Amino acid sequence: MKIVETHCHLDYLKERPIEETLQKCLEAGVEKIVTIGVDPANIDAVMTLAESHPYIWCTQGIHPHDVKDMNDEVFNRIKSRAQHPKVVAIGEIGLDYFYNHSVKEDQKKWFRTQLELAVATDKPVVIHSRDADEDMIEFLSEFGPQLKKKGVVHSFSSGLKLAETALAQGFFLGFNGMVTFPKAENVRDAVRLCPLEQLILETDSPFLTPVPHRGKENAPFYLPFILKKVAEIKSTSEEVLMNQAWLNSHRLFSI
Repeated sequence: MKIVETHCHLDYLKERPIEETLQKCLEAGVEKIVTIGVDPANIDAVMTLAESHPYIWCTQGIHPHDVKDMNDEVFNRIKSRAQHPKVVAIGEIGLDYFYNHSVKEDQKKWFRTQLELAVATDKPVVIHSRDADEDMIEFLSEFGPQLKKKGVVHSFSSGLKLAETALAQGFFLGFNGMVTFPKAENVRDAVRLCPLEQLILETDSPFLTPVPHRGKENAPFYLPFILKKVAEIKSTSEEVLMNQAWLNSHRLFSI
């Protein structure tokens, strides 16, 4: 088995030492890991992890929850690192109108600014979207044609109209442990809609632990459970899905 973990938060994992987690990942077939930047402190932590391990890469960006803490210094830090060989995308960026930890206008302002940075630096984007389908469709329709390397709408749980827009613009959809949740039929509907060529796998760990490990801290080594469920939903073999997801992940992040 060979899998790319396309979205996790290694610096948030607390259950075991990081080197033990990484060893368990390798044993599970998780050969490459992308750990995600989300806030002004964390973007430094993920850089350190990526620079310290040959099979870890990272992103740089500020999550919509945390754009309330965004300023020119933080943005310039992201900008200065955008071309670093271990930085594979601008993200996690986007819109979250469910929690509204940052006001909507600030979310939209900094989402646009970070999308423009991705266009200028020829980087893909890692997008978070929750309860913001209408505005997100507008952003993807505007920036999709400008982004040569597109990106991924990660942890996809939005409506099918947003899925259709993202796919039509050439974006990938990222699926995680939610596909195993009994009540997450909307996520499984999105999996069914998504072509294999535009589907990538993730855990979003330490969040969204898949069945049968609910209640435990999530980690990248649980990716095989997600792979198995997505293959079942797509009526394909685990081997076919694994190989296609591997190719998709490399095409997206150039790793």
